[in-house]
Amino acid sequence: MYELFIANKNYSSWSLRPWVLMRELAIPFEERLLIFGDATAWEAYRRLVASGKVPCLKDESTLVWDSLSIVEYLAERHTGIWPADSGARAWARSAAAEMHSGFSELRNRCGMNCGLRIRLHEMPAPLANDIARLRALWREGLDRFGGPFLTGAGFTAVDAFFTPVAFRVQTYDIELDAAAAGYAERLLALGSMREWYAAGIRETARDAAHEDEIKAYGTIVEDLRATA
Repeated sequence: MYELFIANKNYSSWSLRPWVLMRELAIPFEERLLIFGDATAWEAYRRLVASGKVPCLKDESTLVWDSLSIVEYLAERHTGIWPADSGARAWARSAAAEMHSGFSELRNRCGMNCGLRIRLHEMPAPLANDIARLRALWREGLDRFGGPFLTGAGFTAVDAFFTPVAFRVQTYDIELDAAAAGYAERLLALGSMREWYAAGIRETARDAAHEDEIKAYGTIVEDLRATA
C-alpha cells in the first residue's frame, strides 16, 4: 500500500493536494503525519527524503516527492487523475502547473491556517492581481467544461491543486464572484475536505513560523482550533 508523508493538516497546503485527491478517488494509502517542531521525526524523515519536504509518496522502494510529481506518478497507475478528454486534460495540467509555480503573493500573504479566521491588514496590488487571476481561471474552467468542477463533472487533480485556496478563501474571507465562490464552497463541502478540516482544527501543535506569518499580514478575528 502507498504511504503518504504529510505535515500538520492545519498548515500544510502542499500535503493537502495529493491527500485529498487520493481520498476522493478512493486510492488506498497509509498516512504518515509529521508535526512541525518534532525534531526527531523530521530528522528521521530527512534520512528517507533528501529534500526534507512534504508531501512524499512511498510506493514500496520508490519515493516520489513534490505534489505535482506525486500526481503524475498516480496518473500512470490509476484512472481519473486527469480528465479523459485531451483538451480538458491539457487545460487541467496547465492550470495545476500555474497554481504549483505561481500565485506567490496569495501564497505568501494568505498562508493556509484552517482553524483561523483572519482580516488582512491590506490588499496590495500584487495580491489583488493574484485573486483576479484566480477568479478568471476558475470561471474559464467552469464555463468551458460545464462544472461543477473545473474540467467537468468529476473531481480531478486540477481541483485538488486548488483545495488549499478554498481553505484560504474561508480563512481570509476573500471576495469572489458568484461562480468562483460557489466552486470554493463545493470544494469545502467534499467529504475529504471536511475530514481534513476536522483533523486540522483538532491539532494543538503550533508552529512559530506559520503563526508569525499570520500576524505579519493580518489580524486574527476568530480561532477555532483546539487548545492543549
